[in-house]
Amino acid sequence: MIKTDALIIGAGPTGLFTAHQLKLIGLNCEIVDNLDKIGGQCIELYPDKPIYDIPAIPECTGEELTNNLLEQLKPFNIKFHLGERVDELKKDNEKWKVKTSKGTEFETPNVIIAGGVGSFEPRKFSPKECEQFENKTILYSIKDKKIFDGKTVSIFGGGDSALDWALELSKISKVNLIHRRDEFRAAQATVDKVKELSNAGKINLITNYQLKTVIGNGKLEEIEIENDNKETKKIKTDFALGFFGLIMQLGPIANWGLNLNKKTVEVDTEKFETNQKGIYAVGDICNYPGKLRLILSGFHEGALAARACFKLARPNEKYRFEFTTSSKTIKNRLGVKSD
Repeated sequence: MIKTDALIIGAGPTGLFTAHQLKLIGLNCEIVDNLDKIGGQCIELYPDKPIYDIPAIPECTGEELTNNLLEQLKPFNIKFHLGERVDELKKDNEKWKVKTSKGTEFETPNVIIAGGVGSFEPRKFSPKECEQFENKTILYSIKDKKIFDGKTVSIFGGGDSALDWALELSKISKVNLIHRRDEFRAAQATVDKVKELSNAGKINLITNYQLKTVIGNGKLEEIEIENDNKETKKIKTDFALGFFGLIMQLGPIANWGLNLNKKTVEVDTEKFETNQKGIYAVGDICNYPGKLRLILSGFHEGALAARACFKLARPNEKYRFEFTTSSKTIKNRLGVKSD
């Protein structure tokens, strides 16, 4: 049985920063994640995709953001339990007893759910013929954009991911962007840029079509697309990428007695505590009036949840807020010499 001041479920950016905030105020914590790597959706879905809305960082990839957060955590020796799903959670007096899929057991007064929106898998192309090429030349996420260098890539979708990758890959590949409608769900600035590159002949934009079938012998050679009038086109391509969003599954979280709202967890905005005392939710999984699903929002939520944990972890001590720039205690924890 591992005893800790707080257990974080989820090793994505929000979970990592929450761990940093817990350690800054002198609390111990451990992190569990169902994935076999640190970084959450940033690493699983868009390690190479540029992120532009992290304060003071003009541009970084999901992988770079994860690496920077890990560098920030280095002084604290955080213990990670990867490839483990939290299966059981039950109250025992004032503590929570937690058990994972690998049998690891924890006892803690605080559980912080930072697990994104639960377990997820991409929505896939419907033609059965696609299955033989999946994870080879038919992909639903990009882990290394270098494989597309000099290749023809056909991207399907009308949201941010599809258009962002069309823009990014147009720098190194011949890109076909195919969407079943004329309208897009992406940010207007991104849509405008795609149309600008389409007019310049740098992206082949095809709307009102969707995938009918794929053709190839051992490797993908052509795609056949079809519009609402059953008119078809064949396009030679090396890769087909589908960005249709994710199918979300809450998994065991759904059985923990939390106040759920459309696969998210309702929280207050003072402590980001759920309807269960000592269980908090931060990041994409939590919901409250005015919620913005941004990484920077998750950082704010994690910072407040971490400080709320202090009262339950140290009931006989009073939490005293200190600025990192002036606190000798915090500088000692970070291994920084005081002036």
